[in-house]
Parts: sequence; structure tokens; C-alpha cells
Amino acid sequence: MLLVLLVCAAPVVASYLAYFVIRPESRTNYSELITPPRPVPADLPLVDLQGRRVAAAALSGQWVLVVVSGARCDSVCERHLWIQRQLRESLGRDSDRVDKLWLIDDRGAPRAETLHAVESGGVAATILRIERDALDAWLQPAAGRRLEDHMYIVDPRGDWMMRVPPDADPARLKRDVERLLRASAGWDQPGR
Repeated sequence: MLLVLLVCAAPVVASYLAYFVIRPESRTNYSELITPPRPVPADLPLVDLQGRRVAAAALSGQWVLVVVSGARCDSVCERHLWIQRQLRESLGRDSDRVDKLWLIDDRGAPRAETLHAVESGGVAATILRIERDALDAWLQPAAGRRLEDHMYIVDPRGDWMMRVPPDADPARLKRDVERLLRASAGWDQPGR
């Protein structure tokens, strides 16, 4: 009788041990979740390529995939811009819920080839300039990394909430974005 009782109680005891003592740390997201999310500073000094001031509130209302680099746009930047474009286009009917943003953190002029690539093939990315100090007050790289090594995900409220790992795997990043879009389907609508 005791043996039957032990066999029946073993799964319950094991589940309590696993939950309260062992505490397995499992996660399904590929990108690093930022807790708590960091809202875009209201005084973020954004300007477009023509030098016109852009309000920080313009970053809210959509999911935003952010790429940060200098205007020169090295190979890492080009890869991030390519992933950004491919990811948005691969979302199908949900692509209207995602914007692309390239933040240029220096005063250089973007190369014509890069501008053409960013503006062609689907919806063009928004290109804005920002002072590096102001950007550092909002976005942060992982320890031992540069700001340019990552892509960043901003939610429709304007909060930075995910940091994409360096050398991102596009398929795993797409799963993250699809999960975000699925989870926000009840309150987030396409377009601003």
C-alpha cells in the first residue's frame, strides 16, 4: 500500500521540487528582453537628413526595428539593414505593423549606394540623425559590445524592449518578431 502511495505521490513531489527548488530557467525568446523597458526620452534630439527636427513621439505607434551606425555604414551596418528589410517583408500581412529605422550617430553623409538600397525594395526605412551622447542615454549595448553591434526593437508605445544579439540569426529573430506581433494583435493596429 505504501509503495502505491509513493508511486502516485512521486510526480507531485517532483513537480514541486522542480518548480520551487531547481527552478529551470527556460526562455523562448532569441533576443534579450530589456526589463524594465526604457521609454524613448521625450527630448531625444532627432533630425532627418534635411536637418528638420523630428519629435521623439514619431517613434511610437508601430513596432520599430532600429539599426544604429555612422553614415559610412560598414559591413555590419549593411547586414543589419539587409536583415531589417528582409524581416519586414517576410512578415506578410503583418509587415504594415513594423517600421524600419536607421539612426545615424555622426555628421557624415550616407553613401548614395546605401541610401538607394535602403529606399528601394518595399517600404523605405526612416533615416534619422542623432547625437551619440543622447543615443547612449536611451539604448545600450551588451557588456563588451558596441552600440552598432546590435539591432534594437521598440514597441508601439515607444519603449525599447529588446536587444538583438550580434551576428543575429534572421530566422530566430523573425520568430521573436512574429511572437511579439501575435501577442500584441489585440491592441496594436497596422499604421500609425
